[in-house]
Amino acid sequence: MDNDTRAPGVGRRTLLAAPAAAALVAGPAAGLLAGGAAASAHGGGGGGGDGGGFDWRAPRFAIAVLPDTQYLFDEDSSDPEPLEETFRYLVRERAGANIAFMTHLGDVTEHGSDHEIGLADKAFRVIDGRVPYSVLAGNHDIRGGDDQRGDSAYLRAFGPRRFAKAPTFGGASPDGYNSFHRLRAGGREWLVLALDWRISDGGLAWAQGVVDAHPRTPVVLTTHDLAWAQDGGEAHLSGNGQRLWDRLIRRNDQVFLTLNGHYWPPGRTTLTNDAGHDVHVHVANYQDRYYGGAGMIRLYHFDLVRGVIDVETFAPWFLARDPARRTPLEAETIELTGPVDRFCVEVDFAARFGGFAPVTPPAPRPASAVTPRGTVAYWRFDRAGLDGAGTAGAPLAAGAVARDLTGNGNDLTLQRLHASAPEVVTRSDEHHPGQPAHASLRFDGGKGPDRGAILRAAPHAPINTMTFRNGYTIEVFVKLPEPFVGDHAWMGILSWEGRNGDAGKTTGWSPLEPTCSLNISPERFLQFVVYPSVQDADPTSWSHALPVGRWTHLAVVNDSRRTVVYVDGSKIARNPTQPSTGICTMGRPFVVGANSFDLQYGQGFYGWIGDIRISSRALRPERFLTPYR
Repeated sequence: MDNDTRAPGVGRRTLLAAPAAAALVAGPAAGLLAGGAAASAHGGGGGGGDGGGFDWRAPRFAIAVLPDTQYLFDEDSSDPEPLEETFRYLVRERAGANIAFMTHLGDVTEHGSDHEIGLADKAFRVIDGRVPYSVLAGNHDIRGGDDQRGDSAYLRAFGPRRFAKAPTFGGASPDGYNSFHRLRAGGREWLVLALDWRISDGGLAWAQGVVDAHPRTPVVLTTHDLAWAQDGGEAHLSGNGQRLWDRLIRRNDQVFLTLNGHYWPPGRTTLTNDAGHDVHVHVANYQDRYYGGAGMIRLYHFDLVRGVIDVETFAPWFLARDPARRTPLEAETIELTGPVDRFCVEVDFAARFGGFAPVTPPAPRPASAVTPRGTVAYWRFDRAGLDGAGTAGAPLAAGAVARDLTGNGNDLTLQRLHASAPEVVTRSDEHHPGQPAHASLRFDGGKGPDRGAILRAAPHAPINTMTFRNGYTIEVFVKLPEPFVGDHAWMGILSWEGRNGDAGKTTGWSPLEPTCSLNISPERFLQFVVYPSVQDADPTSWSHALPVGRWTHLAVVNDSRRTVVYVDGSKIARNPTQPSTGICTMGRPFVVGANSFDLQYGQGFYGWIGDIRISSRALRPERFLTPYR
């Protein structure tokens, strides 16, 4: 923040909590693109594989944000050590935190003098070539004017020449004060647009050209002055920020996050752009803290699986100190945990980026592509696999047949339980994103004999007598409704009929329960109970609570010695270690949609069931119907 723009009678605290009133100076129009801005979106500036242990394909990565460091570079009061330790931390922790990039928000120095810039230049060499980064000019780094101001000590040290060999560098505006970086992280490309503290009309045209040249790339916009915050953390656009919002941000849906310094206290807000989507506007500045902020950084942890950005704020310089020797102020400032310093931003990345980079769903895969050697049965509920499928939402006709697409003769026939209504099972177009067939069956089962339906193998189907002594893999896609209404405790997904007591088994809960079943407990825990064909035992696996309103892939894998259950490719905790060889099938039918007790069916499944595949060998997760690596 400028020291020389204080209005008469206005205290420094009041000034720093309000927007700056500096006039905007519009320079001549600049050229649209420079330094490779129009290069291919996948060429040159990938930035993901430049060493340091960074994994650009991992769905979790971090962007480090470094606000105003000016009080560390203040003529003869300078102390670069805190910033150098911050850089050492980023280099050291790049692999562990999967740090993709660092962006400085301006005001690197206090006066922009040759001496201060020289010290900062040397400090930044700690990170050069080790972690890609961007820097932009704040008002303290230059001598006024907009980005057409011409030469400066800042530009000579931190202009395009410094980044020419950086793997992320995409280009700079002709004046050199605005730049952009392309980085690969989370398996895709991102763009960081670093704008001068006072961008000219020509600079705005250049920035628009960069965005236009990367039409499918999400953009993080960084600048020094865009928003200010009240003491409670509620942020508002500054005068310069309103201009950027109106001229650039709001009209470009790709800009989903803006970051700026200049003002304290820190804060944030969410604005709505012209496409009706959220733009997260964050202010970060800690120069008012002990030791001028001590090179404090924020880490923005992107988690594309959870759909969140987790933000934390801390000072690596204090973190590196011996805890027993930290002073009270060091201990107090080591980490900030207030609501504007440590928080979580929820972002449905696929939905937020869908307007400019829609995710193309995978096409259906034919049965021939998912029935490799060892597949003994495969059922799906699209028109290729279900005779008399009908339209989505229509009840299945009595006697409808789900054909075994392996050709092994394990067709399943629809049978409603007792006097259940036709609507108890309907065809649906809902499906797991990774499911080969884009269809499923919607079961509306429940407690009682008149609310359920099953798909049942014919009396002499081969699967009824297979014992799987060399191992097996059973896969099925399921989705539980949201809300999950009613009592559906112990409903079955699939099973083999037969009373285990008739097979001479003595260890189970009841001699009347089936010899193998996949069920859901009252807590929505998945239960797989099997009576092996060899051992007199009933090893049972238990999962965590299955989610509602979301498709889940389930896999039961037995290697002829023991059984392991996977949920969405992840091994569950409660898998028994006791020996389990094969399945004690007794020649009675394999069934989908329920399990029997004493050969009777009293409850149907509630939810969706998608593709089902049974293999006569143990498959690794990368060989599942939806591969997990």
